[in-house]
Amino acid sequence: MGRMRPMLATHGRTVPVGDTWMHEVKWDGVRALTDVRDGTLRMTSRNENAITIAWPELATSPYDGRDLLVDGEIIALNDRGLPDFRTLQERMHVRKAAAAERLAHRVPAIYMVFDLLRLDGRDLTGEPLETRRRLLAELQIDGSWQVPPEYDDGAMLFEATFQQGLEGVVSKRRTSTYRFGERSPHWQKLAHRHRLSYVVGGWRPQEGTTDRLAALLVGEQTADGLLYRGRVGSGIGARQSRALAALVEGLDRRDSPFADEVPAVDARGTHWVDPVLVVDIDTHGRGYERLRQPSFQGVRPDLDPEDL
Repeated sequence: MGRMRPMLATHGRTVPVGDTWMHEVKWDGVRALTDVRDGTLRMTSRNENAITIAWPELATSPYDGRDLLVDGEIIALNDRGLPDFRTLQERMHVRKAAAAERLAHRVPAIYMVFDLLRLDGRDLTGEPLETRRRLLAELQIDGSWQVPPEYDDGAMLFEATFQQGLEGVVSKRRTSTYRFGERSPHWQKLAHRHRLSYVVGGWRPQEGTTDRLAALLVGEQTADGLLYRGRVGSGIGARQSRALAALVEGLDRRDSPFADEVPAVDARGTHWVDPVLVVDIDTHGRGYERLRQPSFQGVRPDLDPEDL
């Protein structure tokens, strides 16, 4: 395909308003351009690496071999039914067909096709987005390739995706043309952040020290006990480190307080503590087994673990 890297969105501060914009769900997956030419399908990553072999269930065009070039996102659902990038990680770098086939049965992927760049030899990149989307919708596909809906009300979609635990919203100007490899102000993305309360079950010292608190291991209080949700180091500066160290002093215990297993990479060097301290964490997305891009926000002395 030559130098064909996908067009990228800039970070927005608010969802744009007005009828010059259309809005889509921001999918938490792997970006992929797919070129179908002369009966051959080839998928490439954002960095132009060939990835067709990794996604055998997506490697057959539902358009009866028509010549086309599409842009989209490969997603997979986690055990809560949400698109989750981490469910794809085991599959992303597979380059052996047999292994890819096995993983496709265990972790099936869906290709969310949101742009049509060439159809039957006609270059559509210079056409406005609303024309490309109309032509894409007219192709009428389903199954492992899907065309996600577009929305006129960005504020509504932003609130709905927040409530559903989805990643966020991408807003695009209806008149925008497609420019390979560019990060365009005519496409804007806005991801959700969620502030939630978790219970501290351990802490890790700064590398090279034994006593300076640099990260917390936190869990979610559930009917099955305290389940591990991740390690949080962002947001813990020198002042927060001293304050947290004073709060966990005297809470030491020999074993992990988490009801499930903590990954070895997180457990190594951890000081376990009695699970009595509640903290607020800002996280990217919710409903995931592990916190995503978590940031410490503060201690909640008004809350006990039982309150959660």
